[in-house]
Amino acid sequence: MSGKNKKQFGVWMDAHHATIVGRKDENSTEFEILGRVDNPGADRNTNENAENNQEQALTHKFFKEIAAKMVNIDEIHVTGTSQAQEQFIHFLSDTPQYKNAVANESTSNRMSDDALVTMITDHFS
Repeated sequence: MSGKNKKQFGVWMDAHHATIVGRKDENSTEFEILGRVDNPGADRNTNENAENNQEQALTHKFFKEIAAKMVNIDEIHVTGTSQAQEQFIHFLSDTPQYKNAVANESTSNRMSDDALVTMITDHFS
């Protein structure tokens, strides 16, 4: 890595939970948990169309809340157990503030906070 720390982040996510890893400030060299975001999902509704619309709106809100915890992303590694990470990467590429971020993804089971921090640290080493 160059002398300047890149703004690198890692996210473990599924459709309902996300854990964000990054550096607290640009002078820090250690990754740590920056926050968690939850998406409760749509209410069960007798109208399938209304339920689908609510699910899409909640997913968009979920992605915005995750992105808000990561300012000026240079690189991001997204991992998790569902298609949510691919959708999140598309969300970032469609958002002007994040469209130039280098994003990649992998699949992994839910892990402890320490294991996630270690994984992201190793990924960006």
